[in-house]
Parts: sequence; structure tokens; C-alpha cells
Amino acid sequence: CYQKVGGLRYCSNSVINIVKPMLASAIMGMLGIRFVFAFDLVTFVVAFLALAFLIRVPKEKEARKNTGSLLATAKSGVTYLKQQRGIFDLILFLAAINFIASCHNAAFPAMALSRNGGSQTVYGVVNTVIGVTTLLGGIVASLAKKPKSRVRVICNCLLFSMSFDNFFLAFGKKPAIWCIGGFLGWIFIPMMSTNLDALLRLNIPEEMQGRVYAVRNSFQFFTIPIGMLLGGFLVDKVFEPFMALQHKPGILTWLYGTGKGSGAAILFSVLGITGITVCLCFRKDKHLWCLEQKNS
Repeated sequence: CYQKVGGLRYCSNSVINIVKPMLASAIMGMLGIRFVFAFDLVTFVVAFLALAFLIRVPKEKEARKNTGSLLATAKSGVTYLKQQRGIFDLILFLAAINFIASCHNAAFPAMALSRNGGSQTVYGVVNTVIGVTTLLGGIVASLAKKPKSRVRVICNCLLFSMSFDNFFLAFGKKPAIWCIGGFLGWIFIPMMSTNLDALLRLNIPEEMQGRVYAVRNSFQFFTIPIGMLLGGFLVDKVFEPFMALQHKPGILTWLYGTGKGSGAAILFSVLGITGITVCLCFRKDKHLWCLEQKNS
């Protein structure tokens, strides 16, 4: 998906990175791992040929000056973020959301493959819905006009996502409910991602974007493997054993069901509450709103 920035249109790699794992999960769930490998190979060949023969990178009119060693370049990126609290807080915001989302991704297969007979087809169908929804959201984002406030769009899109997806998975017992939750949870993520990229590009000088983006990727995405590990641990070692002890009917069994997958459902409730809290806290961050003032 694209968003107009300074007269140009930039492709949002974040949207592509969201769709790829969802599409791979859908293919694996419905057709098997061999089709995943085949599809990955075909897309690699297409991308390789396009980059090799169709893309032309224009030469710079003037060669850039030597920026120093790798360590010096990385240090300058960190120093820049220390001075730009709005950008740094925005990165921390997304790091927290990535942590919650990775916990979600670790818990969903445990629940989807435990309930409804443990069908891989159900898991694949839900991921297909999420992938298609993300693509549709990308089209909407590419056609949308420039918003009055990019910060408000980012915060509201993430708040909307956190308010629906996790709770539909937590309390829904049927795949149809999970699909609705997946649609509501992912339809505005491309809009968020596009405005995030635009906001960063508009506020970071062009000569600093490379080094700042390198530091940004380290801060923003290091929480993903941590979230995956913690999500799996909480499901297997905490919530599933806890729900296994609920032999008598009660409020927990009424809300989350019984048997395997009920512990993962509790985790989704925790993630939903945590995600809403994170969004509301960062929405009040005055440093984020200063980014709007710079571009007004």
C-alpha cells in the first residue's frame, strides 16, 4: 500500500511483512508445507527477476561524503533518537505493540489447533481471512487522503485493533467468530503502518534515515522473539495448567470454555486489556503530538 509523502509514493514494507506470514500459515493449513516452499520459491524468482531487470536505481548527482565507521554511524543514529523524543517514543510504542502481537501469534495456533477437532483447515481459513483483510486494508490506505493528524490515525487504528481481535478470540468458540475478530483486528493495520512510515520519513532528515532506521528496527522488532517465547510459555506452563484445574463449572469455564485451548483464550483477554492500556498511555504522550506540530 502507498501513502503520498512529499510528492512521492512509498511502498509500506510493514504491510508486506504482515501479509507474508499470514499467507504462509493459510497455505500450510490448507495445502501443506510443500506448497509453502513452492510458493516461496516462485515469489523469490519473481522478485529476483524484477529487481535484476526491471528496477533502475538512479545515480546521485553528487557522491555523499564518507560518514565514518560502522560504529560511528550507529552511534549517530542512537544520538539522534535521544534528541528526538517524539520519534523515540513512537518506536517504543510500536515495540510494545509488536510484543503483544507476537504473544498473540504464539497463542493462536495453540487454541485453533486444540478446538474444533484440531483442524489445520480452520487455522488456515482464519489466517486467509486475516491476509485478505490486510490486503484490502492496504488498498483502502492507498486510496485514502492525507489525514489531518497522522499520530491520531496511528493511535486510533491500534486501539481499534486491540479492542476487538483478542477479545473475539478469547470469548468466541467458533471459527466464524475468529474470522470476524481477525477482520476487525487487521483491517486498519495497513492504514496505521502507512502513516507510521510517512511520519518517520517526514520527521527524519534524508541523510539520517538510513542509520536511524537501522536503530529503529533494533528497538522496534527485538520484542517479537521475546513475545513469541513468553506467549508460548504462558500458554503451556501457566494458563493451560490453570484451566485444567477448573473441574467445576464457574465464571472462567463459562467465559473461556474447558479443555485444551481455554488457557490460550485467557491469554487473549490479558493481551487485549494490555494492548488497550498501552494505546491509551501512548495516546497521551505529549512527545508524539509534537511530531504533528513540526509538519503543520
